[in-house]
Amino acid sequence: MRTQVAIIGAGPAGLLLGQLLSRAGIDNVILERRDRDYVLSRIRAGVLEQGMVDLLHEAGVADRLDREGLVHDGFSLAFHGALHRIDLEDLTGGKTVTVYGQTEVTRDLVEARQALGRPTIYEAEDVALHDIDGASPRVTFRKDGQVHELACDFIAGCDGYHGVSRASVPADAVHSFERVYPFGWLGVLVDRPPASHELVYAGHERGFALCSMRSTERSRYYIQVPQDERVEDWSDEAFFDELRTRLPDATAAAVTPGPSIEKSIAPLRSFVAEPMRFGRLFLAGDAAHIVPPTGAKGLNLAASDIRYLFDALHQHYNEGSDAGLDGYSSRALARVWKAERFSWWMTNLLHNFPGRDGFDGRIQQAEFDYLKQSRAACTALAENYVGLPY
Repeated sequence: MRTQVAIIGAGPAGLLLGQLLSRAGIDNVILERRDRDYVLSRIRAGVLEQGMVDLLHEAGVADRLDREGLVHDGFSLAFHGALHRIDLEDLTGGKTVTVYGQTEVTRDLVEARQALGRPTIYEAEDVALHDIDGASPRVTFRKDGQVHELACDFIAGCDGYHGVSRASVPADAVHSFERVYPFGWLGVLVDRPPASHELVYAGHERGFALCSMRSTERSRYYIQVPQDERVEDWSDEAFFDELRTRLPDATAAAVTPGPSIEKSIAPLRSFVAEPMRFGRLFLAGDAAHIVPPTGAKGLNLAASDIRYLFDALHQHYNEGSDAGLDGYSSRALARVWKAERFSWWMTNLLHNFPGRDGFDGRIQQAEFDYLKQSRAACTALAENYVGLPY
């Protein structure tokens, strides 16, 4: 087999790159180790920056997003019962975010790729990358008991934190930075109307809480739990009791409990691998970086990587220039680190860290009080939340 760009991973990053490349006439093949149903069932984040919404329009996959996405022009921060709204539209000159689940983004991209007739090879086992430093990289994989080889010009590693792409890079060629947080998020998905028409991020002496949604009839709630907590130890009733304890009274009263349709615990970490290019291999999305979900940046960072990588590949094939490819890593990392800073800052603002003392608590309170009284501080928060320019 031969293609121009081999894409490893059929998550939203790999699918979005494949869609953009296909519409530009650049041949590509996607390899995915899981089956199609598994890819479409993964429950993930759902707050999209304006830049990602624009990119989905460019990719021709925004029809359902436009119909069903919830445009939000603000969100609220709560701290020890006090509530403060961040007016995104006012503070950023009209920018907003859109609530639309990552699962739905993935479904739209899968269906668009199928409509174009572009190949996605699911359940590709033993994927291995070869000759990434040479002019003719290759990918081998096993499918239905047969070993296949895919020759290509470039490889896009979009296969996540545990994928084969970054693991294929020699250890001495990559520099990793990591911060593991001593807690996780216990999340519950429930078919009940949201407690608020906008997201509410809450800091409390018992820990962080978040009221979010996937639609006007489906809510997503989170609470901070210890790192070693088990989902099995939390009944739905216990979850909602704890959630409401951490929320301002009016918000807590608006929470409508219901049977969970999904319940899981997500660990929190900050991670960056540098550089994001190794010869003919380019990393994108979670293969190169992880952010804690507090700032809603993970999916959006993957989209900005794809913006830069698609532009670079388009320049290579249609303009004969490798300037974009040569500058991809530094360009992407400049935005990655700003998003890492913002997500780290929000995590520190709203979570209860084990072993914290009275000083730490007073600093959190002072930070929240400053946000309430300073338009400049709120503007900085809003600019980062809606997404920094590409």
